[in-house]
Amino acid sequence: MQQFVELFQRKVFQYTWLMCGHREDAEEVAQDTLLKVFENWEQLRDPENIKPWVFRIARNCCMLKRRKSAFAPAEELPIDDVPVESGADGPDEILLRKEIHEELEGALRAIPENYRSVILLRDVEEMSTAETASLLDITEDNVKQRLHRGRAMLRKALAA
Repeated sequence: MQQFVELFQRKVFQYTWLMCGHREDAEEVAQDTLLKVFENWEQLRDPENIKPWVFRIARNCCMLKRRKSAFAPAEELPIDDVPVESGADGPDEILLRKEIHEELEGALRAIPENYRSVILLRDVEEMSTAETASLLDITEDNVKQRLHRGRAMLRKALAA
């Protein structure tokens, strides 16, 4: 179980932070997600599909939190506020990374949530099209379409 927590804790927190918009909410949702995973461990039918299963739980917890919150944010959290593991980068690399994150933040804010969710799952979490479709309860063709359109929106926003 310790290996599981080490593997998924950061990924689940990053996902919930980008989806919830507030650090406190994201921490609570990430904890709820991991708790629900452990409570429902016996319901996991296919250990090969653990990642989509965990992120489905995280998505449902995010949606539940958003519905319950009277203070749900109108906008998502800036991507540059997400903790990033840093090595021994110099000041130039740190500044460049910050500028890139600021650009991505603006571009991601311009993308509707249904496209943003697909981009996060496919490009950030590197899930397959089938896993993403299953997690979001949409067809694989819809995933491909949203990913294509979301990336196009992202490119357009970054080009501006």
